[in-house]
Amino acid sequence: MPIRIPNNLPARKILEAENVDVMDSTRATRQDIRPLNIGLLNLMPNKQRTEIQFARLIASTPLQIDLTLVRISEHKSLNTPQEHLEEFYSKWEDVKAKKFDGFIVTGAPIAHLPFEEVRYWPEMVEIMNWTQTNVHAPLFICWAVQAALYHFHGVKRLRRKEKAFGVYRHQNKKPNSPFLHGFSDDFALPASRNNDIDRNTLPKDGSLEILIDSDEIGICMLEDRQKNALYMLNHFEYDNLSLANEYVRDQQAGLNPNLPLNYFPNEDFNQQPLNTWRATGYLFFQNWINQIYQTTPFDLDKIG
Repeated sequence: MPIRIPNNLPARKILEAENVDVMDSTRATRQDIRPLNIGLLNLMPNKQRTEIQFARLIASTPLQIDLTLVRISEHKSLNTPQEHLEEFYSKWEDVKAKKFDGFIVTGAPIAHLPFEEVRYWPEMVEIMNWTQTNVHAPLFICWAVQAALYHFHGVKRLRRKEKAFGVYRHQNKKPNSPFLHGFSDDFALPASRNNDIDRNTLPKDGSLEILIDSDEIGICMLEDRQKNALYMLNHFEYDNLSLANEYVRDQQAGLNPNLPLNYFPNEDFNQQPLNTWRATGYLFFQNWINQIYQTTPFDLDKIG
């Protein structure tokens, strides 16, 4: 089954050109099933690129998905036209009465700030608490992982001496997890972050289980069974050019970035990067959505 997104969302043309199956409301109503409701709280500056990345992966499932794009209520985006936000995004305050089968919270380029100094931290705290009453299965990504682990468990983060920036080998630490069904023992994933999770501050009761680790850059994914949540520090959703675009952006900002590791063929910026993690990303989202489908209540009102 395809993903349902607004008919005139710019991402639609790009997804259709990639042969991603998207549908309109008319086609959706002909299918006598309850679609899964998934929300995407998009905290990234370039929201349109992030929409495409996640919609591409969510649409890989055989189930029908209704995707709701959500933004922080009063935050002003400098990189996405206000008209786009007004037309396609709901403010969180306008959806907080709803229930969702799954809810994704993306990263944000604010990992250098103490959490309490983030301008929208009070609303972020409300949202994280809300995922425990109105969402069956939350999925936190990158900075959102650091925020959720800090808020829910008091887990600390460590500033890296050098940014993890590139494509790194990862290890499957829980092959029997339904989220890692079909995963290889060792695989590549992109990363772009300055912080690690401090293992020494993880709860001693085992409530957080490491599913994916990396000998090179540390913890990648944890499962929180008490909160039915997943925490993913790195990036299944990145496309071929995500790291290249970030490298150019940081260069233009005068940050003197290192070339992403293990990314450009022969470490040559002028060569087209190869996507070595695409299949892994599709597999994870298929597993995550299938697990939601298997465990979520049919009656949305019973979620939470």
